[in-house]
Amino acid sequence: MRYRELFFNPRIMAIGVMGFASGLPLSLSDSTLQAWLTVENISIASIGMFSLVGFPYLFKFIWAPLLDCLNLGFLGRRKDWIFVFQLCVAASLLFMGQMDFAQNKLYILGAIAFSIALFSASQDIVVDAYRADVSMPDERALAAAISVTGYRIAMIVSGAGALIAAQTIGFGMVYSILGLLMVLCALLNFVFPEVQGIPSNEGYGLKSLAAPFFDLIHRKEFLLIMFLVLSYKLGDAFAGRLTTTFLLRYLEFSLVDVGSINKALGLAASIIGAIYGGVIVYRFGLYRSLLYFGILQAITNLGFFILSLFEKNYFGLVAVIGLENLAGGMGTAAFIAFLMNICNKSYTATQFAILTAAASLGRVFSGPPSGFLVEGFGWSWFFIFSFLVALPSIIVLKIYRVRLHAYFSQENK
Repeated sequence: MRYRELFFNPRIMAIGVMGFASGLPLSLSDSTLQAWLTVENISIASIGMFSLVGFPYLFKFIWAPLLDCLNLGFLGRRKDWIFVFQLCVAASLLFMGQMDFAQNKLYILGAIAFSIALFSASQDIVVDAYRADVSMPDERALAAAISVTGYRIAMIVSGAGALIAAQTIGFGMVYSILGLLMVLCALLNFVFPEVQGIPSNEGYGLKSLAAPFFDLIHRKEFLLIMFLVLSYKLGDAFAGRLTTTFLLRYLEFSLVDVGSINKALGLAASIIGAIYGGVIVYRFGLYRSLLYFGILQAITNLGFFILSLFEKNYFGLVAVIGLENLAGGMGTAAFIAFLMNICNKSYTATQFAILTAAASLGRVFSGPPSGFLVEGFGWSWFFIFSFLVALPSIIVLKIYRVRLHAYFSQENK
């Protein structure tokens, strides 16, 4: 009975919907857009350059303190900014849906994709803060799980669902429909619970902009920790950067194949991996989980190398996608726990934005070199490289075992 009450708690339900709204735009400015560009016969180098539209995810910590401080005052703390940013995402998606690749220049398409990423990154800042502010202490673990579930479902909708639907109705119509779905998410803010008992942070904005940064910099093992933040998911970032193009153009799978296997099966496996990974972190601790999950992430990246050596094979695709996403989900669970362990409760929203922005560096900057690596050396060497760049974080975890284990064991509040 207790679990039923928790799941149907209005706060938890609101967090789930907001998690969905946060996850919806990401693929639409990244992998789904990559598929659209591939179908339109845009060059691989140009497709790689489109990953730079993800810059807002790197720098969202710059305006995070302002969103912590400033309230618009018409829907309540956090909800008003969420409403505004969700409408802006919706408008950008609807505009993108009207684009004609034959008549519009790539820089116009890039500008619209950038606006989707900018408003999405801003939404993420406030949604993360709302989740922390509105949930009660005993609800927070469930709140995080429901938020991640909503996020992953949205990625299935905007990834697998979008690719499968595009086969019939076209990408423009898909983007328009998902834009209208974002409008619905925005309107639901009028009925979601308000944040209670959280005082406004008067004077926190510009005056104390540097405080969260200095708090991080003065942490023990700061350089070591930041190296892990930057590098832990780097191998996954490279391997996943051009996976859609690899499957469509090199192995010649259809959009339905990529949507149903790479997107739907992949995301389902990542959800299972995240849940199982969370159990393992709880059972065996953060340090060992990070180490072993990092090894699994690196090894499963080699599955794409094996695929590149043979002709199109559905069994091989299912096995590689399933294992790679399972390991990636486990690594993500440990990595999020790692980031939460770093944050100071006084600056949770801003520091989480800083850390996730730093962690996104690999996902954003892996795009341009990925395209040139494939064109210069071929797909097989590219996936070997993705394995190699995953190794430094594992080596650092192993070498500095004692120092890191001690750091993870203490409370960083």
